[in-house]
Amino acid sequence: MFDRLKRALVESYVGAIALGWLFAQGLIHFANIFAAPVAVWIARKEYARLTASAAASAGSWRQDALPELVRSFSLLLIWYVLMRWLYYKPLKTKTLDPTSNPEQAA
Repeated sequence: MFDRLKRALVESYVGAIALGWLFAQGLIHFANIFAAPVAVWIARKEYARLTASAAASAGSWRQDALPELVRSFSLLLIWYVLMRWLYYKPLKTKTLDPTSNPEQAA
């Protein structure tokens, strides 16, 4: 069953498109590791200005970046596993037995 799925994904563009999409998502989430803490800092600063309260929780930048780090790592790990499974192991080719070829018998 997995051989048929692998063959379908390798021989069509579906596998390459899916791998490209996974890789792009992994890179986007990797970039968000650096963007998320800045976005949270701006949001907290704006919230404190609107509420005129300095009691806004000041979290760590590591805390803000951790979800994106986990997403990025997970997506890139899935991409790597699929890439190895689909393209680094050659497809099994069907070999025909020359003695059972009906054209030679005729």
